[in-house]
Amino acid sequence: MRLEQLQAFLAVTETKSFQQAAQRCGVTQSTISRQVQSLEAELGMPVFHRNAQAKLTVAGDRLLYRARKICHEWSQAVAEFEELRQGKQPELCVAVIHSVCAYHLPPVLQEFCHSYPEVQLRVTSLGSDRALKVLRDGLVDAAIVMNNRFLTASSDMVVDSLFEEPIEIMMAASHPLAQHNQVPWTELAQFPQVVFKDGYGMQRLVQEQFQRQNLELKSILELNTLDAFRGIVKRGSAVALLPRSAMSDIQADSTLTTRSTAPQILTREVVLVTTRDRLDIPPIQHFRNLVKTLIVEDQTSFNGQSFNGQSAQSLIAANSF
Repeated sequence: MRLEQLQAFLAVTETKSFQQAAQRCGVTQSTISRQVQSLEAELGMPVFHRNAQAKLTVAGDRLLYRARKICHEWSQAVAEFEELRQGKQPELCVAVIHSVCAYHLPPVLQEFCHSYPEVQLRVTSLGSDRALKVLRDGLVDAAIVMNNRFLTASSDMVVDSLFEEPIEIMMAASHPLAQHNQVPWTELAQFPQVVFKDGYGMQRLVQEQFQRQNLELKSILELNTLDAFRGIVKRGSAVALLPRSAMSDIQADSTLTTRSTAPQILTREVVLVTTRDRLDIPPIQHFRNLVKTLIVEDQTSFNGQSFNGQSAQSLIAANSF
């Protein structure tokens, strides 16, 4: 049973004429007759009494309710798809790693809300690996994360490289490692480490680096907020390996300092990830273009200050994302 058969059946039912049904549908009368005949052949019963006026048979009367329901549902679906194609979606959901959410995302949020004020923008701060999982599960439309090629290697994934940044050591200003301009990995391994929780790409990156150096990672605590990292590190002998952008305002805190590693400088690549089918939706495509333009520009000119003096959290609260 095909949709055009049901549409022809409904047109004849409402006009009570094969000729008028053909005029309504913009086809020939023979086409309407052929659609109805093929429908009757599938049902094994006639749906019309073919007299001066087309009148429903018992079978046709039984079919009428369901045919109307099916055609109505199809019309609703077509309308929804057209709205989606035009960018009239109710919301856009994005998962973002914390450092990007806090320091790089505000200009993107402002521009997107200006361009699509009717789209509810929902931003969730997640670890990279977790963010990629919810993207693959269809719970978000895009993710800005530390690249994990094992999770983004699918042909349906679109990955845009945004920037690469060094990973540096955060420590108390009085820490023994602060005497180094660059800290050897062998020296770093002598001290306890505060690391990100499982599901954060940074934890995986740090673990892999220690393994490559044939060194033991002395992890004593797992955290998931930058403020918690700072609070722990400044009060003890523990250190933390963090991306440079996450420590942009550390210079204002005299109790903390940072050092790079030597001889190998660890880096991470930050990427935007979405799926190919989502790029057919205008708001998602626009968000992608904004991210590729504004975040790359902001990273290039990054000077350790929050953009425009505002954090992403304050923007989210102000715009009720």
